[in-house]
Amino acid sequence: MANISRRTLIKTGAAAATLSAIGAPVLAADKIKIGYVFLGPIGDYGWTWAHNQARLMVDKELGDKVETVYVENVNEDASAIPVIRDLAKQGCKLIFTTSYGYMDQTIQVASEFPDVKFEHCTGYKRAANVATYNSKFHEGRAVLGTISGMMSKSGTIGYLGSYKVPEVVLGVNSMALSAQKKNPNAKIKLVLIDSWFDPPKEAAATQTMINLGCDIVATHTDSPGPLQILEQKKLYGFGQGADMSKFAPHAHLTAIEDYWGPYYVQRAKALLDGSWTSTDTWDGIKEGTVRFAPYNKVMPDDVKAAADAIRKGYMDGTYNVFTGPIYDQDGKLRVKEGEVISDADLAVMDWFVKGVETAS
Repeated sequence: MANISRRTLIKTGAAAATLSAIGAPVLAADKIKIGYVFLGPIGDYGWTWAHNQARLMVDKELGDKVETVYVENVNEDASAIPVIRDLAKQGCKLIFTTSYGYMDQTIQVASEFPDVKFEHCTGYKRAANVATYNSKFHEGRAVLGTISGMMSKSGTIGYLGSYKVPEVVLGVNSMALSAQKKNPNAKIKLVLIDSWFDPPKEAAATQTMINLGCDIVATHTDSPGPLQILEQKKLYGFGQGADMSKFAPHAHLTAIEDYWGPYYVQRAKALLDGSWTSTDTWDGIKEGTVRFAPYNKVMPDDVKAAADAIRKGYMDGTYNVFTGPIYDQDGKLRVKEGEVISDADLAVMDWFVKGVETAS
């Protein structure tokens, strides 16, 4: 996810074809065009890379029934509007906007093109032709937090985030709560860099957290830069969005892998057969949207077993890290003993739990 110069060249896989009307099944002889708006470069090996892998799965699964196009490095501001609009004008009948910061822009352009279907990732605003989809990354963070709580020698864990949006807040809180279940004194040092993809800033922030005593750092930004710093220091961390072990074979303990492909294929098929409707989808470990890279062999067997237990708990519905009692940073009881925070409240969470400390 990047705030860097946008490339205006739109990549295409084949020549444009005559498009059928939306709302009725697309005939076999027709080819629909599907557009993707990407925040970072497809070579970030993280968030955008994972979304692009899903786009390629659509190409593979649906073959000559579809033509996919994309624009990468699109900023999360008003400049996204003409990009999204241009995809619609090109004839895209389904457009995926793949970052939270495109929410209002997607809604605006969707109102201009009622016959085009839109899918917005990680947002909450919908319309008759705008669906939303998300992944329960916080479930994966509970696994990473469990590992961190058991493997951190200092008890001080770093968390590199982008912005204070619900997705990041959930991730930080999940890491803290799960780490504290293994080490009650564990604390999280949080650094927000106001960017999803900025390798120099990510590296500098990682060094800051190391200086503050963090011996494990989780990243909620998109480059492998932080892991490369940790590799140099012989410390540990996690990949973000994809398996990044090739960049840091010692430091990389595991990674949350974003697996969007089946969802993208399903929604494209729904457009083809005329069954597409505006929906809100929030899947996680159970559904396979959140997956994990192989564990590093340096992880002790008891740590692997504990991590697997959390994964199993989310698979069978017996575990939820957001079960009370939960206190906020000021020590106020937010969730009573035995209560579970609802998905609706998680989706708009804007407060941090006890043990999260903002670093600078």
